[in-house]
Amino acid sequence: MPEMISLEEARELVLSRVFALPVELVSLREAVGRPAAADLASDIDIAPFPHSAMDGFALRAAQIASASVESPVELDVIAEVAAGDVFEGSIAEGQCVRIMTGAPLPPDADSVVKYEVVGVVRGDGKTGSRVSFSNTTKQRSNVREAGEEAKAGEIVVRSGEVIGNAGVGFLAGCGVTSVPVHRRPRVAIISIGSELVDADEVPSYGKIRNSNAYALAACAAAAGAVPVRLPIVRDSLEALQTQVERCAAEYDFVVTSDGASNGDFDFIKPAIQGAGELLMSTVNMRPGKAQAFGVVNATPVFGLPGNPAAAYLGFELLVRPALRKMQGFSNFERPRVKARLSEDFKKKDPRRIFLRSTLTKGEDGLYVVAPAKNQSSGLFGVIQRSNCFAVMSEGAGVREAGSVVECILLDVSEDVVI
Repeated sequence: MPEMISLEEARELVLSRVFALPVELVSLREAVGRPAAADLASDIDIAPFPHSAMDGFALRAAQIASASVESPVELDVIAEVAAGDVFEGSIAEGQCVRIMTGAPLPPDADSVVKYEVVGVVRGDGKTGSRVSFSNTTKQRSNVREAGEEAKAGEIVVRSGEVIGNAGVGFLAGCGVTSVPVHRRPRVAIISIGSELVDADEVPSYGKIRNSNAYALAACAAAAGAVPVRLPIVRDSLEALQTQVERCAAEYDFVVTSDGASNGDFDFIKPAIQGAGELLMSTVNMRPGKAQAFGVVNATPVFGLPGNPAAAYLGFELLVRPALRKMQGFSNFERPRVKARLSEDFKKKDPRRIFLRSTLTKGEDGLYVVAPAKNQSSGLFGVIQRSNCFAVMSEGAGVREAGSVVECILLDVSEDVVI
């Protein structure tokens, strides 16, 4: 196992050891935001019949072919047809039918003229009235055709396609009321450290609240997974290995925080190695060099650092892609944009640096990125107020204000094209 690998190698390694979970059927509402696990087809034509695209008058275009402002054509309104009703009678010369949006087009009609451009000669425009047309119309004007959006048996959502809010309505119209999707991964969240206390406790001197567990659970939920926060594990190799083995048998993915470095009380690497196979220990990134990954009983186990920023970065760049793959997603990287630095950057480091930053647009419409003043890896508040990571390539050294850098957007889904 190499001492340190690149971020790209680390992501590829993690993705190579995770697989899409079994398929389950869920309701349309539950399918929103999830990729379909199979092709979905319509059971009928959509629309199932030709119908009016607006309120107006159904007729044959030839009936008003001579209409003009100087010489309008007048027709008698012989019936009304509302959405849900059907008019099956005949439309003779000199006649038309008042029709509402969504109503089936009468068999004798080939066009609809919208209500607003039709004059009323006598009556109120309803049955028994006489109306006038001052312009011609085209055949099939304002008509939505049968099968315009889909034909019976046609695939309307492809396997892997993420179902959006509009897709729910589309599928409902196609008769699809349940959707096959890959099951959401259940993720065990384990915090390690004898110094930790629960968030509802006031820590005594030398103790700190277990904030990482809450943040990582939120990250897992945002990735579509089902997080389960487990009790704190004290600094004991035996206790940690036991918990990892138990969780690997019960959950789809295990995430730990703290204990990923090489200190006297850092036990996640030997715990993974003792229970399964350790595949990765360090990644060329800052913060978060110590990133442990392995497999225990065929279950992925990821050991994140204890510092909040390092744990958050590791989750975003390495764990989140894995959880998405397990759900059938095909896009694993957040969108990136180029932006100008708002100030000089003067920290040379052989590792790739990810600065917690805020992305805005300047007066000229171009992106400007402002790294947070305090880049300590022990802070959560800075991440809360950031919307991107500004990426400084390995050994970047001095970058002057105005230099263009790449930014990873934290508030935009991987499926969005920028």
